[in-house]
Amino acid sequence: MKHVVMFSGGISSWAAAKRVVERYEPSDTVLVFADTKMEDEDLYRFLNEASVNTGGELVRLKDGRTPWEVFFDKRFLGNTRVDPCSRILKRELIRSWLDQTYQPNECIIYLGMDWTEEHRFIRAQRYWEPYQVEAPLIDPPMDKIQQLEWLASEGILPPRLYEMGFPHNNCGGFCIKAGHAQFKLLLETMPDRYAYHEAQEQKIREFLDKDVAILRDRTGGKLRPLTMKEFRERVIADKCDTLDLFEWGGCACFTP
Repeated sequence: MKHVVMFSGGISSWAAAKRVVERYEPSDTVLVFADTKMEDEDLYRFLNEASVNTGGELVRLKDGRTPWEVFFDKRFLGNTRVDPCSRILKRELIRSWLDQTYQPNECIIYLGMDWTEEHRFIRAQRYWEPYQVEAPLIDPPMDKIQQLEWLASEGILPPRLYEMGFPHNNCGGFCIKAGHAQFKLLLETMPDRYAYHEAQEQKIREFLDKDVAILRDRTGGKLRPLTMKEFRERVIADKCDTLDLFEWGGCACFTP
């Protein structure tokens, strides 16, 4: 039996893999990483060190496109409800590899979801059927602080995005499912990276000739698109009372 861990390059997937190799042989553990080609450069350093630390076999997959290239190809800008980037560059890519590599009775899939994400885990189980899916961090429960402490005890530096305050280590701090709080952090910590995504959003608005945006404006009791340009201008003008800075959103690449 093979034990296949969805290895995103984040702290939770590492902790899940560690729990797996504590129960089973590292030689029977496979760590699957799907590269969006838009990752933070430090993710690759962590990916290599974390995989060596677990002892599992690291499998790298890539579609070859970035999320923005997928949006242009599909003529659709991803948002909090519809994520063609995660679907194509993560879920479908890994599912295709999985179906070609193992029969459902030949492996168990492991996800790095913790006890606060049990609702997402239930949805993920349905997506990955008929494969058996487990979440080692749900029982016994382990949160991010405990995971980071465990990582430190192993002598591995955490991905730098965590040190900068980001809740996850995917897509270089950018995510279509992120909230106002994360976009403000991206603007303040990596303004050049924010500027790139702002320019891409403007390009696809022109390409589609539609008033679309990743973010939403909820002021005045009416929901409308909020462009990254307008969001940036509000932050600079200190109009943060018009933003929801408690909203972080969430990365859910392995959950449809």
